[in-house]
Amino acid sequence: MTLTALTTAAANAHHFPIRVYYEDTDAGGIVYYANYLKFAERARTEMLREAGFHHTAMMEGDGIMLAVRRVSADYLRPAKLDDALGVTTSVTGLGAATIDLDQCIRREGQELCRVHVTIACVGRDGRPVRLPTELRAVLSSNMQS
Repeated sequence: MTLTALTTAAANAHHFPIRVYYEDTDAGGIVYYANYLKFAERARTEMLREAGFHHTAMMEGDGIMLAVRRVSADYLRPAKLDDALGVTTSVTGLGAATIDLDQCIRREGQELCRVHVTIACVGRDGRPVRLPTELRAVLSSNMQS
């Protein structure tokens, strides 16, 4: 990736701060592995909220939900009690009913965990439905090239 592409990707990424609390850790003060997925979920939710898409409104108004279809995580270094973390979320792909995202959890610029997630848009019956046009437009404009 060129410097210009990296700058564009960074500009299009969503950044969300998180603090590690006691409840996030094991007995040794290290973040429990599943909690990285919770951090990533919070960041995705806030990215959508800041773009004007609230889960409750989508469910009540449009009858759609966004559900995790697939997730993979690479754990690189441990986060610890009281760490200030940042979660960067980048849209990497859009399908008819899916969104691909890359997320990186960092402490002071150092990568701790990388998460790739595919989100499926589903109706009240749990079956896939097309992404709403407005959501697709917002996500497309922020997609990494």
